Amino acid sequence: MGLRLLDTLTGLPRSVPQRAGRATTLYVCGPTVYDGAHVGHARTYLYFDVVRRVLEADGTRVRHVMNVTDFEDKITDRAVSLGQTWKELARTEEARFFEDLGRLRVLPPHVHPRASAFVPRMIRVVRALERRGRARWEGDSLLYVPKPRPDRRNFRVGSELARHVVSDSPTAAAEVERKGREFLLWRRQLSPSASWPSPFGQGAPGWHLECYAMAERYLGIPVDLHGGGTDLVFPHHYDENEVALTLRGVRFARQYLHTGFVTEGGEKMSKSTGHLVPLRPELERFGPDALRWYLLAPPFHRRLEWNAADLRSAAERWERTAAALRGSVPAGAGGSVPESALARAEAGVEAALHEGLAVGRAFTVLERLAGSIRAAGNPRFPRGSRRRVRSFLASVDRRLGLALSKGL
Repeated sequence: MGLRLLDTLTGLPRSVPQRAGRATTLYVCGPTVYDGAHVGHARTYLYFDVVRRVLEADGTRVRHVMNVTDFEDKITDRAVSLGQTWKELARTEEARFFEDLGRLRVLPPHVHPRASAFVPRMIRVVRALERRGRARWEGDSLLYVPKPRPDRRNFRVGSELARHVVSDSPTAAAEVERKGREFLLWRRQLSPSASWPSPFGQGAPGWHLECYAMAERYLGIPVDLHGGGTDLVFPHHYDENEVALTLRGVRFARQYLHTGFVTEGGEKMSKSTGHLVPLRPELERFGPDALRWYLLAPPFHRRLEWNAADLRSAAERWERTAAALRGSVPAGAGGSVPESALARAEAGVEAALHEGLAVGRAFTVLERLAGSIRAAGNPRFPRGSRRRVRSFLASVDRRLGLALSKGL
């Protein structure tokens, strides 16, 4: 049973590419490291964690790359306010980010390259675009010159733009589209901003180039599966596609997955606006399992309105479910829960995850199994099934990143 996901670019469900003898390549857009992670970040990386876990549990080898944007105006501005260099702040926040993801049990990427290490490769990308006539100067900025008409192989950004763009100001969609399609390739700048020598003068490359350069180096273009939060569809992933289509004639990725925002009061959480719920305090209060139970429950492409009461309810449901499942492991004479209930749960979890990454439906399967266990006269599986029950719980943990089998 292959993993089928809703492809953001086509709007159709598709099986994640899996080819014999080679790894499935997964590129996930990583953080801009100038402050701590919030629960919106966590939700995105949790969904991609489950994608990777399901593929690997199916026996598919995965090659996972996630970039770290370690230079950018926001990093420079905050570093200056703290009396630090951009690099000092970026290294501190990068370490905090990966520490928090580790506590969430998010599998670490096989490679997490920093943008600053890829500036020479990004310069080569800019030179290649320049040779194709796709660059022009405007003041100190070298901009990508888009084709007169958008390439039909890329995301549609006209009437659908409002679904993807998150703007801090009420900019007209047409203006956002124009600016997004004509994006920054290089900007001349000096210290305290990040700055490197180049054929275009001392400065730094634009953001949209780094993922292309990194994916080309570590995975090859096109990658099999690519994504991040919904706000990255445009302009970031649209512009990455522009580069790939211009230089290689193919899309950046064969398939895209984008996760819905976490909102509070209807507003997207954002570090730049300060409207957010920091991840670390919630992790310390509720733990990784409860946060997974809450953040992963809705379909991956839908928004989640943050609600502290709902999180507490999710934590309680997790605890009840975990207690029943752990307590069902037979000891001695065993109990009266039929093994057929375990078989149904195994099939239900597998189907839920493979058919659209319906993690919430998988959680419901586990809760129903726990309810059946509690309702039994002797709430354990039969004697002789201990190995099978423990194997099931370990299988669930492997796919969902939970800790049901811990200590059993």
